[in-house]
Amino acid sequence: MIASKRQLHLGAFMRPIGIHTAWWRYPGGFPDANFNLHHLVRFAQTLERGCFDAFFMADHLAVMNMPMEALKRSATVTSFDPLTLLPALAMVTERIGLIATASTTYNEPYHVARKFASLDHISGGRAGWNLVTSGNPDEALNFGRDAHLDHATRYARAREFFEVVTGLWDSWADDAFVRDVEAGLFFDPTKLHTLDHAGEFLKVKGPLNVARPVQGWPVIVQAGASEAGRQIAAETAEVVFGAATKLEAARAFYADVKGRAARAGRDPNHIKILPGAFVVVGDSPDEAAETRARLDALVPVESGLANLSVRLGVDVSGFDLDAPLPEIPDSNASKSAQAQIVGYARATGATVRDLAQRVGGYGGLSFVGTPETIADSMQEWLEGEACDGFNVMFPFVPEGLDAVVDRVVPELQRRGIFRTRYEGTTLRDHLGLPRPANRFFATSP
Repeated sequence: MIASKRQLHLGAFMRPIGIHTAWWRYPGGFPDANFNLHHLVRFAQTLERGCFDAFFMADHLAVMNMPMEALKRSATVTSFDPLTLLPALAMVTERIGLIATASTTYNEPYHVARKFASLDHISGGRAGWNLVTSGNPDEALNFGRDAHLDHATRYARAREFFEVVTGLWDSWADDAFVRDVEAGLFFDPTKLHTLDHAGEFLKVKGPLNVARPVQGWPVIVQAGASEAGRQIAAETAEVVFGAATKLEAARAFYADVKGRAARAGRDPNHIKILPGAFVVVGDSPDEAAETRARLDALVPVESGLANLSVRLGVDVSGFDLDAPLPEIPDSNASKSAQAQIVGYARATGATVRDLAQRVGGYGGLSFVGTPETIADSMQEWLEGEACDGFNVMFPFVPEGLDAVVDRVVPELQRRGIFRTRYEGTTLRDHLGLPRPANRFFATSP
């Protein structure tokens, strides 16, 4: 196959370790992988050996809001805080990017700016911030609220939050710290900016008490696919985790977000679209399909129904399991997740039981096959302008992760569409993203 001029970007979705509900039950796997530092170090180093762009950690600020019969079967109830774990992983890796989720709804901007600036310095410029508005309504109960902020308000706050965090990162010029021992001058006061932000939702004086990050700003990541999510991504994000499951829908999303970015005055090439992709590798297509079926069979019905309820924002436990999905009212949950499931149900006539089985395991984009067929699909999406790469989800660990690194990555490299070594040292280098100029100090590099 002729090598593509475009290069694929690969992130690794690593919290939870497996997006599939039954990942921890697979024979031969590591059921404690979510909360075992030694395993996580191994995974990060394996991914770095495979030249992955980034190790990505999702996050929740509450246990999932599902019935105990389902919750007791979930491996997501205990995981490390991403911004505690990633600095530790920075010490045992050298190149792979380190992306953490931090909610704009249940954090304050100063906290987020300070932690990510610190991670960027500790890692030598490998940090990324996944900007989210929080989808789990139970998070509100852990932060002094009786209910979630409504969807529109969460996004409006997120947009202002982004401006404050990036403003705080620009508090110091890159050359502010002169450290003149003879003169007794540690920094040049003309190269310090106090933000003094007072907006609709936030009031923050500043400046940040951490030097400007190595990358200028850590890479900004966003995952919303709703109208509000697409717009904030087009205006702020540098990496977008897409959720399309079909090639044509992915092309439409890709064109829409990049078009919005251009209209916002941004270079569309400075936004990388990475759909989530669940990858199952086998020696033959049949073997890979059998592995997926074996994994799906480990999903209890209680987990399937609970996950479907969470994704729809509606309790489905009272629905007729063998009837089509009824009309679903609007909710305060993720708009894109609900729309994706309802759209699939209407298009296929799937019953509630079918949907629970699909969502209870993993219902998103899947590449199930041999290294060659998986590479074929990835290359088709890349060259068809449906994506710039993928955020890879592994079916179980360590075998499922090792198979992607040791079998799929070499096939992509053979085709000339994925790096054989890191060319730079920062996450921005890996993604081909520019270093943002300091808005307050034009002379900063």
